[in-house]
Amino acid sequence: MIYTIIDVETTGKSNRITEISIFKYDGAKVIDEFTSLVNPESYIPPHITALTGIDDNLVAHAPLFKDIANDVLRITKEAIFVAHNVNFDYNVINSEFKRLDINFKRKKLCTVRLSRTLLPGHKSYSLGKLCKDLKINLVDRHRARGDAEATVILFELLLNQPSAEQVFKDFLNKNSKEATLPPNLPKATFEALPESAGIYYFKNKKGEIIYIGKAINIKKRVLSHFYSKTKKSLDMVRETGDIDFELSGSELIAFLMEDAAIKHHFPVFNKVSKRTIQSYALFSYEDRNGVIHLAINKGKLVSNPLITFFNIRDTRLYLEKICAKYNLCPKYCHLQDSISNCSHYNITDCRGICRNKETAVDYNKRVLEAINNITDNKKDILLKETGRNHDEDAFVMIKDGIYLGYGFIDKKENINHTDYLSSFLIPQKDNIDIQKILKNKLISI
Repeated sequence: MIYTIIDVETTGKSNRITEISIFKYDGAKVIDEFTSLVNPESYIPPHITALTGIDDNLVAHAPLFKDIANDVLRITKEAIFVAHNVNFDYNVINSEFKRLDINFKRKKLCTVRLSRTLLPGHKSYSLGKLCKDLKINLVDRHRARGDAEATVILFELLLNQPSAEQVFKDFLNKNSKEATLPPNLPKATFEALPESAGIYYFKNKKGEIIYIGKAINIKKRVLSHFYSKTKKSLDMVRETGDIDFELSGSELIAFLMEDAAIKHHFPVFNKVSKRTIQSYALFSYEDRNGVIHLAINKGKLVSNPLITFFNIRDTRLYLEKICAKYNLCPKYCHLQDSISNCSHYNITDCRGICRNKETAVDYNKRVLEAINNITDNKKDILLKETGRNHDEDAFVMIKDGIYLGYGFIDKKENINHTDYLSSFLIPQKDNIDIQKILKNKLISI
């Protein structure tokens, strides 16, 4: 069996290759080698230069990846792709080939995962610390050739372990996920994940939560992160040492659990969920002539909104429908401003409040009807959801339009009144993200 033991150095954030080193190994000795600097066609950040010693000047006249692509294809052909944290190196090289519209597919072996199985008991399986423990001479750390050469020695050591033959066979089995799983994640941890709805926690080697996600099928969703080629996923997977989970029973409760967990832990890889969502509120006020207006403003500027939306277009369309349904005036609904008489292109059935053809009293009656219709959603709502098992139901509780939380209850419980459910409620805080989640749910039912 032929192996190619590979290491790449990259630009970091953009993950373009700056150096590549490949040793072709026949199981007994190195039979070929290819090492080259690579012009990444992108900026090399100072912190990467500080780590590797590779800067823009060093690679300015180096070949582009397209210039060495055939060399990489040649030396790796019909060989097993081996690297320390193989998914990183493999995905980086694969991405370079994709830019050239070249299909690159090789079997993979990870020396981190192999070391964990064949050389158990080490505190760390990073290349530097493992080489130190095993007294492997690692020269030029964080340079492609130095790291690849040390990995060759480590790989030879792994090949000579008593149970290596079976372990290698198992790892290369096409049904095995060993080459897909994060290098620091025990396979048993992944296998223990359920194929049920809930939330999951990616943790680093220190046990710190670095990412929280939701899923209808936790196991399937977690696996999709391992196949993702995005920079975020690659970085996250490389740091993952453990995965925990909580069952939710339903997708809706998974949404609610995820939001609460992210706002509690603020994991580093959940950056998108930390962004503030702009809201828009519909509100009412009475002017000096006694006419009640309906108007739109940003949610944070309205203390008692009639209803809240999460983009201005939906808010305006909703107000247009209310205006038309109750024969209200586009001017006093602020769909037209700086005019004396309304002349809306779509709403033409104003009864004349803006032209003094209708009294404020008569007009306000219809406005109040509209307001009552709008605020009808601000009531007590109990959503029944699927439980975490066959003997359980779940529920979401909303009181006076405010989300109170969710809970789980045995199907055998005799519920005479909704107040009885309060003892099973897991209290949660309402917020703008929750309002958006529940609004979509309430609109659909």
